Amino acid sequence: MKLLLLNGHGIDMRVDGAKLKVKDGRYQDDIEPEKYLFSPKRIDVNSIIIYGRSGDISIEAIRWLIKHNVQVSILDWNGKLLTTMLPPEGVQVKTKFAQYSSYNDKDLKLEIAKKFIDAKIQRTKSVLEYLKSRYSLVQYDFSKEEERLDLAVNNQEIMLIEAQVAGKYWKNLIKIFPDKYEFKTRKWTGRPMGAGDQINCMLNYGYAILEAECLRAINAAGLDVHIGFLHEMNIGKNSLAYDLQEPFRFLIDLAIISAIEKGLMDKRDFIRTENYNLRLRPSGAKKLIAEIMTQFNKKVQYRNMEYTWSYLLMTQTRELAHYLIGKTGKLDFSQPFLELDRDDTQEIREKIKNISYYRWKKMGFSKGTLHHMKKNANSDKPFKIYKEVQKRLEEQENLEIKKRD
Repeated sequence: MKLLLLNGHGIDMRVDGAKLKVKDGRYQDDIEPEKYLFSPKRIDVNSIIIYGRSGDISIEAIRWLIKHNVQVSILDWNGKLLTTMLPPEGVQVKTKFAQYSSYNDKDLKLEIAKKFIDAKIQRTKSVLEYLKSRYSLVQYDFSKEEERLDLAVNNQEIMLIEAQVAGKYWKNLIKIFPDKYEFKTRKWTGRPMGAGDQINCMLNYGYAILEAECLRAINAAGLDVHIGFLHEMNIGKNSLAYDLQEPFRFLIDLAIISAIEKGLMDKRDFIRTENYNLRLRPSGAKKLIAEIMTQFNKKVQYRNMEYTWSYLLMTQTRELAHYLIGKTGKLDFSQPFLELDRDDTQEIREKIKNISYYRWKKMGFSKGTLHHMKKNANSDKPFKIYKEVQKRLEEQENLEIKKRD
C-alpha cells in the first residue's frame, strides 16, 4: 500500500498531456510544496489522502484517478473521514442479496459478529504480549471475556464484551505512554469528536485512514457498506467498515506506539483550536502516515503465501463475500496469527547493561560496539540488534548457564 498525503493550502491536481500533475499544499513558508507527475498506467499510489484546507482538482483529474483505480479520501481537521471517492464497483448483485439475507438470519449474523470480535481479542493479546516484553507493567487476562463471547446470544452482549476488552487494553497503554502525552482514556462513541491529547488525536486520524481502507476493500468485494453484522445500521454509518476495522485496528495502534517510542512527534506537530480540540498539523500528519504505511506494508504468511497486511484486508473482505454466497464454508478473521517480536526487550536491555567490556572483547566485538549498545539499552527508544550479535549473546548466556550447572 502506498498513500499520498496532500496538506496545506493551494493543493492542485490536474491532467496535462495524459499525465496527472499533483502539487502539494503549502503549510510552511520555508518549505516548497512537493510536486508529483504520474504517467498513464504507471501510478504506484493506491490512495490519496487530502488533509488540506484549500485547493483545486479538475474534473479530468477525477476521471484520470477513477480510471487508474486510485481512491481519494478527504479528512477534516478532527481526524474524521468526510468522504471518499472510490474506484468503480464491480457489479455483484448476488453478493449484496446474500449479505441482506445473512443480516436477516439471526444465527448467522451472530456467528459473523463473534468472528470479528474474536479476531480483535486475539490480536489485542498479541499487541499486549509484544509490549509486555518491554514494559513489565503490562498485565492482561481476557479469559473471562473469551468465555462470555462463546456464550453471547445477541450483539448487545458482544459489544459489551468488546468494550470490556478495550477498557483493559487502553488501561495498559496508559501505563506505557510517557506522562507528557497526558493520555488518560480512550472514550469511543463511534465517531471522533475531537481530541484533548496527542494520543487520541493520532488515533482519530489513524482510524479514519483505516476506515477509508475498509471502504475500498468493501467496494472491491461488491458488498454493501451500510449493512454490518456487529455494528447496527444507522443514518450516516458505514457499519460494515466499522466491523472490518475491529480485526485490523492493531495496525494503527502499532503505528502510533512506534511513533511514540521513536520520539517522532513534537508539540509543533499539533495545534490547539479555540474549542480546545487538538489537531495534527501537516508535519505531524506526514510523520504518522509514514508509520501507518510501514505497518500496512509489513508481510505475513497466510495460506502458504506471503501477503502485506494491506492486501490481507482486501483478501479477507473478499473471503467474507465468498462466505456469504456459499462459495466457501469457512470464515476466520483471527488468522494469520499476529506474531510480534522485538529486539529491545527488557531482558535484552538488562543483558547488555550487565555485560563487561572484557567479556565483550573475548566474544570478538569492539568496545565501541558495546558502548553504542549500552547507550541504546539505557534509552527509552527502540533499537535493533544484528543477528550475529544476538547469536553471540545467546551463546554467552548458554555458557554461563552451563558453568552454573
